[in-house]
Amino acid sequence: MKKLHSLVLRTYVGPFVMTFFIALFILLMQFLWKYVDDLVGKGLEWYIIGELLFYASATFVPLALPLAILLSSIMTMGSLGENYELVALKSAGISLTRIMWPLIVISSIFVFAAFYFSNNVLPVANLKMGSLLYDVRQQRPAFNIMEGIYYKGIDNFVIRVEEKDGDGSILRNIKIYDHTERRGNTNVTLAEWGTMNMTEDKMYLVFTLYNGSNYQEIEPRDSRDRSQPFQRTHFEEQVRRFDLSGFALARTDEELFRSNFRMLNISQLLHFEDSLSTLIKGRQKDFIDNSFAKLYFYNSLDSEGKAALDTIEDFKLPDLWDIERANHRKIAAEVAMNNVRQLKESALFNHEDIRTRRRGLARYQIEFHRKFTLSFACLVLFMIGAPLGAIIRKGGFGLPVVVSVLFFVLFHVLSITGEKFVREGVLEPWQGMWMSILFFLPIAILLIIQATTDSSLMDMDSYLAKIARFKAKGFLFGKKRKLQNEDSSVNQ
Repeated sequence: MKKLHSLVLRTYVGPFVMTFFIALFILLMQFLWKYVDDLVGKGLEWYIIGELLFYASATFVPLALPLAILLSSIMTMGSLGENYELVALKSAGISLTRIMWPLIVISSIFVFAAFYFSNNVLPVANLKMGSLLYDVRQQRPAFNIMEGIYYKGIDNFVIRVEEKDGDGSILRNIKIYDHTERRGNTNVTLAEWGTMNMTEDKMYLVFTLYNGSNYQEIEPRDSRDRSQPFQRTHFEEQVRRFDLSGFALARTDEELFRSNFRMLNISQLLHFEDSLSTLIKGRQKDFIDNSFAKLYFYNSLDSEGKAALDTIEDFKLPDLWDIERANHRKIAAEVAMNNVRQLKESALFNHEDIRTRRRGLARYQIEFHRKFTLSFACLVLFMIGAPLGAIIRKGGFGLPVVVSVLFFVLFHVLSITGEKFVREGVLEPWQGMWMSILFFLPIAILLIIQATTDSSLMDMDSYLAKIARFKAKGFLFGKKRKLQNEDSSVNQ
């Protein structure tokens, strides 16, 4: 039996590792395609991009792991069936459950590992990736002065170079506009040629200018002075230094992102969920109290909203209605209408505010249930893949890939749909997040029953035989009816 288990495990581990990393690679390429505009042209170091891809790949594990389990289980059992190894094992008296026992054990390990990963590793990976991606997207484009184009990447300076020689360190016909005084183009430096170099620490850009002039409009000390002093300075050599510290990647404090629902574990999610629920209930209670405070009859109602008999007998209209002057009645009606309008506006505002807060609460509830659905998704997809592979009896990347992709796409669509219904308040969190698993669980049980009873679910010959038998029965039934009709016509 140990040799059997070793055979099944060797057949399973190879496809699992391969499909897992292939799925992870495809998802990572999709991530790069989505954020390629934010990464290219910013002079990022290779280790920064590598760190971002590493954390991004960790966030894709919840998608890649269930797909790898489904596909590898179909390929494993399909390969055993295609090579008639399942037939040989069953003929030896070994049940399908016993054959699948190593896969059941390793899938159970994956279930607990997926829960640990989802609760402890995934929030940290989301935090690291989210903060680093934010910093990368805020990063300036890399320093690059091009010929004949005004470069505005350096704060408070505009630089134009007419021509660059060779390696780009020698520049010709240089113009530098200094805007540090925030007065427009009042300080301009022109040079026939110069050199451009960076310091060793890449923090400063050094321009060495030759044969040039500086033109500057001097602001008068007295604001009443209408004169416009002008200063012109010629030089043979001048050194200008520009600060490039703004081009370095500035890392944001990760604590600013910790309250995001994707970056919390179960205990933290429960804390935020309780706080938001308490806040929503408090806002609802405040709105109800403030609304009833504006209603005249509120003080005459009991706790159930019914009027008390003793208060009705003592109830009197305000003295304002006893005044005979019509303009007083008009003023009272206007005041009442204004109160109603204010109450309506307050109701609309509070409704939208509470709706927004409930959507925020739903995101935390969704993430809480996601910690558990990932583990159960691995289990359910294994329960589908293993018996399905035994039924179709095909290994490799042909039919198993097609079947697994169809199942996984349907599973993913149902998961996304349920999550959207929860965000919109159509379904409760547990209903939406567990909808896909509850849909696939009966299918998994049915496939297990079909596989253990040697069903011909994917055997086309059996379907063709059934169709042939159905046609034969139809032919015999039609012939019998024809004979009955002929006998009845003869009797008549």
